[in-house]
Amino acid sequence: MKYLFTFSLLLVFVIGYGQKEKDPTATEIWDPKPEIVTPGASMVEPPSDAIVLFDGSSLDSWTHMDGSPVKWKLEDGAMTVVKSTGDIKTRESFEDVQLHVEWCTPAEVSSKDQGRGNSGVWLQERYEVQILDSYNNQTYVNGQAGSIYKQHPPLVNACKGPGEWQSYDIIYQAPRFNEKGRLLIPARVTVLHNGVLIQNHIEIWGPVEYRGLPQYKKHGPASIRLQDHGNPVSFRNIWVRRL
Repeated sequence: MKYLFTFSLLLVFVIGYGQKEKDPTATEIWDPKPEIVTPGASMVEPPSDAIVLFDGSSLDSWTHMDGSPVKWKLEDGAMTVVKSTGDIKTRESFEDVQLHVEWCTPAEVSSKDQGRGNSGVWLQERYEVQILDSYNNQTYVNGQAGSIYKQHPPLVNACKGPGEWQSYDIIYQAPRFNEKGRLLIPARVTVLHNGVLIQNHIEIWGPVEYRGLPQYKKHGPASIRLQDHGNPVSFRNIWVRRL
């Protein structure tokens, strides 16, 4: 808000005085200075202010939805869905975030449509960015990889082949409600799939509904959730920054 207020004052100044102001220092902003964040040494390493949710060594940051220890397989620096064990969620709760997730669908293709490498990243446990093997795999477009499930198809299909590691970089703005539970600002999300923009600050219509239309209900901070859809999808290198 400080930056917005400062910029608004500058805008009024420029409009009011136009070319009359000749001093270049009049339009320089020096304070407040942005906090220093050190980027990771490589594109896959988290920045200095990130919360590492999974680095391949432990499942301690996660539980199943009922709070029980995670039963997914931990092997070779990745965790893999074990069918019918259930979804998992972070122990910590979040609202606005920058989230990095790497995922891999099975190398051996044994199904098609929604049965092929299906999982999902759920923001605040309610809003799903779909994971699916969408490489030469036909399905409804608002259910393919990178879709906001049953709402927004991705702008493009940036899927790699089965068995290849892929990444989502997600910028998420949580919805805002008033004290009576009325929606003031809907959730919005931007998604890069393998470095390609596939959702551009899109408005989320409400929590995921398999049947029918979504409808917002007031809620607060909640976990990041990964889905068990019966397919052995693997995950690695998951980190988040609170915004």
